[in-house]
Amino acid sequence: MVMRPELGNEQSINSPAWMKRPSSIWNVENIEVVRRVIVSVIGATVLLIGVALLVLPGPAFIVIPIGLAILATEYAWARRWLRKVRRMASNVVSSRSRERPIPEDSTV
Repeated sequence: MVMRPELGNEQSINSPAWMKRPSSIWNVENIEVVRRVIVSVIGATVLLIGVALLVLPGPAFIVIPIGLAILATEYAWARRWLRKVRRMASNVVSSRSRERPIPEDSTV
């Protein structure tokens, strides 16, 4: 007695029809869109937390550039803002190093 597989089983084993649906969902373009959405959500969240830390106690001047750096991986406007923030930070650091230190014990 020879057993033959049913038509449905033979078709599902011999043809890659079961692979067509996942490959059509996860093509390169869709992966890029999902990646961009994830980066946008995480970057915007960190940036908004940094902006909130301007009025709340916390390290806003550290968190804001981190949020911009995350967004800069995907957006040109964030790269421009990050460059401006870096320039401003370097100007602040260089101006502090030029100032003379005030003596702690100044008796007049």
